[in-house]
Amino acid sequence: MHKLKISFTPIVLLLISTYTYSSEIGNVMKASGEFQVKLQPMDFYAKGAEGINFGRMSIDKTFSGPLEAVSKGEMLSAMTPTKGSAGYVAIEHVTGSLSGKNGSFVLQHFGIMNQGKNRLVLEVIPESGTGDLTGLSGKMLIKVEGGKHLYEFEYELSEKNSLTKQ
Repeated sequence: MHKLKISFTPIVLLLISTYTYSSEIGNVMKASGEFQVKLQPMDFYAKGAEGINFGRMSIDKTFSGPLEAVSKGEMLSAMTPTKGSAGYVAIEHVTGSLSGKNGSFVLQHFGIMNQGKNRLVLEVIPESGTGDLTGLSGKMLIKVEGGKHLYEFEYELSEKNSLTKQ
């Protein structure tokens, strides 16, 4: 199991350090800050074959800044025999406050690395927001700079949230 942690962690960090996305049009708010992450290997059901290595990890994060929250989730990954080609998916449940609004939401990750060319998408799962974060939608950019994990979160709260809080 320990070997998987060593193998997959650099792939995940490479994927998350190079992703960019464009802003949405509308009432988009932005939040940025740091987070701490702990990945732990877990047992998995499927095993890779013919040079494909599967991995499964638990995710524990603590966010600081406008997003004061903790998250728990799971990640599945696959590394191919071709250097620089891998992928992962993850789901994490984030609970805390976002710019003073309390609640939770679920983030979904989709990361692909194709011979060193990377694409990473992190989006809020529709209708997953609770409490003051009901109606939350958005995209998150995560990157690693100087050994620090950083997030940039572009998000919106729907009119549904504004109407229910009046």
